[in-house]
Amino acid sequence: MMEYKTIIKRNPNKRFGKACIRETRISVADVLGWLAAGMTNDEIIYDFPELTLNDIIACLAYAADREHKLLRS
Repeated sequence: MMEYKTIIKRNPNKRFGKACIRETRISVADVLGWLAAGMTNDEIIYDFPELTLNDIIACLAYAADREHKLLRS
């Protein structure tokens, strides 16, 4: 699994502490929502050029890791 911890950051002063991509205000939940709505990686990157394919993959890895942790609880 990708090491997302260098890409996904939490800042209590940004987006109410939601997990965001690097220093942007784009949250993991935003990216997951766009993917769930049917946007492609290329469409997301076109609309938000500050994002990379690795950022999108990091969001997926973060979500998978959280799900895995919830199942173990």
